[in-house]
Amino acid sequence: MTSTMTPYQLLLSIIVERARNDGFEFEDDASNITAENVEDLYSELEDEGAQWDYKSELRQGTEETGLPCEWSRHYESMSVAAKAPNGQWVGWTYWYGGGKHGEPEAIDWMSEAYFLNVTEEEKMVTVKTFAKAE
Repeated sequence: MTSTMTPYQLLLSIIVERARNDGFEFEDDASNITAENVEDLYSELEDEGAQWDYKSELRQGTEETGLPCEWSRHYESMSVAAKAPNGQWVGWTYWYGGGKHGEPEAIDWMSEAYFLNVTEEEKMVTVKTFAKAE
């Protein structure tokens, strides 16, 4: 029986899936990512030092949610999200800025991730652009 992934495991599954799609060859079968194997698959990436770029890229999210998020006087922050391979959405706080000596990427954002409910709706939008007539 497969158990449900935690938000942290969903983030790991996104990283593993991206690495697999880029041709990373896992020793274990990465075609079916589950709560039971996702941390082992991620460990394979860590053993090769291959997780850093994927983790850094994911940190920014794929969508800005506009939800309230944590803040700090030292860094800027926004709520972001990504869709996991299993179709679930996961969100977290993206920390950035901090000036010359800031290191927002050192903040542990993955353990603070949370599940999101997402509703998508298609809308028709009319955009008007004005220019002064000559």
